[in-house]
Amino acid sequence: MIARKLTAGTAIALLLTAQTGLAQITEVGAPEGQLNIVAWPGYIERGETMAEFDWVTKFEEASGCRVNVKTANTSDEMVALMNEGGFDVVTASGDASLRLVAGKRVQPVNVDLIPSWPTVDERLKQAPWYVVDGVHYGVPYQWGPNVLMYNTEVFGDQPPTSWNVVFEEMTLPDGKSNRGRVQAYDGPIHVADAAQYLMHHRPELGITSPYELNDDQYKAALDLLRQQRQLVSRYWHDAFIQMDDFKNEGMAASGTWPFQVNLLQADGVPVASVIPVEGATGWADTTMLHAEAENVNCAYLWMEHTLASNLQADLSVWFGANPVVPAACTDGRGMQTAEGCTKNGFDDFDKIRFWTTPVTRCASQGECVPYYRWVSDYIGVIGGR
Repeated sequence: MIARKLTAGTAIALLLTAQTGLAQITEVGAPEGQLNIVAWPGYIERGETMAEFDWVTKFEEASGCRVNVKTANTSDEMVALMNEGGFDVVTASGDASLRLVAGKRVQPVNVDLIPSWPTVDERLKQAPWYVVDGVHYGVPYQWGPNVLMYNTEVFGDQPPTSWNVVFEEMTLPDGKSNRGRVQAYDGPIHVADAAQYLMHHRPELGITSPYELNDDQYKAALDLLRQQRQLVSRYWHDAFIQMDDFKNEGMAASGTWPFQVNLLQADGVPVASVIPVEGATGWADTTMLHAEAENVNCAYLWMEHTLASNLQADLSVWFGANPVVPAACTDGRGMQTAEGCTKNGFDDFDKIRFWTTPVTRCASQGECVPYYRWVSDYIGVIGGR
């Protein structure tokens, strides 16, 4: 039983941490009976989409914690839901996680109470998007790149090699313009994709991180996004609506997650994906514990459960992502294989610029444009300003 494996007593002992004043448990006690999760679509599966992908049912049976899931399509939506409260954990990407820490919406996690912690990828154990001043505010869940998805009937034997197909107006290999046939992500973090494109094509701007932009670099990124606005038919945030567009609305190309690529291919839709020459931004998601979580014991049991190599393997196959437990690629406990991990980019960790929250005081230069400006200005771009 999961509960027996972790329970060191029946009561929760609390230790106030000096860094935040938030409570951190020192023992895991009796399960409360439920767990309320905010998650990305496709992250918490109980076999309802495809029967073979189910990592919830056995957890519920073993722990006695009924899992309730609220899906969120953007990091901003996740932050808003966590601010409202009523949830125990969230699978937060790097552009949300530091905001949740700074806003004291999440509490430190005692990794000593998670037996599988030693199996976590060493590249992730001290990642700056969830470890602050040496304090862990969660445990890693999955990671992967934002890929360029394209219609193989449009591109034929000339797959795109650059993100220019979604940023610059051009005639595609099928002889038609890309105007009105491409999409872009409906989230302010998409500014970073424009900045990364400029890193490659306009090196004179001096951009060293797409999340650390001075005023001139930021202006150039916004100008590129305004140019892209003339091409985009939809700013997507719902993965399933984007998939429907690629099935029925003649979409040619878009940035996306491997999740959509995998499902569309399984449905026979003619799409493929690449990481273009400019590289890719990406996400490394963390299971974080709400500062006012009512079901802390179930949350710790869940965090331990998510680090099982068979769950990590199956989730990485389902989502087209990479496990945070390297053994999931090779131990044969789940569906994933070493070849599958390589295909998903497991060896490309250092090539991905992971989402993180833009802040004023940045490492690469004296002062950078903070995230609140990304939010308001990106709304303006989408609105045609």
